[in-house]
Amino acid sequence: MKRSPARDLRLEPWSEDDGLALLHRLNTPEMTAHLGGPEPEEKVADRHRRYLALGDGKGQMFRIAVDGHTAGSIGYWETTWQGEQVWETGWGVLPEFQGMGVAADAARLVIEQARGAGRHAHLHAFPATDHGASNAVCRKAGFTLRGESTVEYPKGNWHACNDWRVTLSTDTDR
Repeated sequence: MKRSPARDLRLEPWSEDDGLALLHRLNTPEMTAHLGGPEPEEKVADRHRRYLALGDGKGQMFRIAVDGHTAGSIGYWETTWQGEQVWETGWGVLPEFQGMGVAADAARLVIEQARGAGRHAHLHAFPATDHGASNAVCRKAGFTLRGESTVEYPKGNWHACNDWRVTLSTDTDR
């Protein structure tokens, strides 16, 4: 469990108890507008199972807690990007916590979590090019913009994104 110095912001490991309920709160048209829209119930349940199964060095999902209240989710997981094994990150902050720096603080904490995992040299984020708030989170959290690209997310939904990256280690053997 990590804290942000700005407030009592913590990253709590994803759990069976509250993870599925949080995914339902995040699976709204407003929250998924830049991700292809809400997912059907079976996809939400499958996502919850995948989040619970992360571990063994494959990444970690977290519930973002602010002053004891659930504010959203963030995590990191393995992916292959341009032929390199890297960490990828993504987040969702509930509307009542948006505009308060929660996502940027959580992103800084997840950078430290990924760095501590010691597995990959880079952490990437791929927000939609037209998603100003998520691109601002990347900038505020210390990511470097590498340019535009196209990603498939969710499966079958291709969209323009920005490739933001943080170097976690200069060890080229990772």
